[in-house]
Amino acid sequence: MQKLLFPLATAVTLSLGLAGCGSDKTTETTTTETRTANPADSIAAVAGDSARMAKPGGVMVDGVAMTADKDIVANAMAAKSVSTLVSLVKQAGLVETLKGSGPFTVFAPTNSAFDKLPKAAVAALTDPANAAKLKGVLTYHVIPGRLVAADIKDGQEITTVNGEKLHFTVKDGKVMVGNGKDAPATVQIADVISKNGVTHVIDTVVLPLAK
Repeated sequence: MQKLLFPLATAVTLSLGLAGCGSDKTTETTTTETRTANPADSIAAVAGDSARMAKPGGVMVDGVAMTADKDIVANAMAAKSVSTLVSLVKQAGLVETLKGSGPFTVFAPTNSAFDKLPKAAVAALTDPANAAKLKGVLTYHVIPGRLVAADIKDGQEITTVNGEKLHFTVKDGKVMVGNGKDAPATVQIADVISKNGVTHVIDTVVLPLAK
């Protein structure tokens, strides 16, 4: 695990203290959110997304095809590079939720993304006593509805399941997502279509800001 600066450790510690409270917030709906969210979130629409992206056989992650006949969790479990995320989702008790009808848009940090976090932050996340806080951080990476990369606009802000907003930047064809203050994560693999939503693999864990 690589060495990181002290400010990141501080941000993680502060964000963990607030993440568990995000679910109590009233979800806000902005004009941007209304315009870009897909109201036709159905199996037929998901199949249409696959056809639109000319990848009906599924997007490849770690040499494995992520296919639209499987749910988000089943596809993620087949990808070695997000095994840390899968483990944390299990620990937080979110498996059944993310296997549900949804739909959901998930920004999935890779194992390397979690390796960037300070050891103390990882220890706090994996402490069974902090299950609620872990859930808060994980649900900050989940948006209700199905959002493919082409739907995301530069400068857009979208409210997550956590209740806090993610901020998006689109530059030179690359989609970046962050908390609006820290350096954003970059989408490495976009539009991994599952039967109950879509996943975008990102290179950094995004943490809600402390307030």
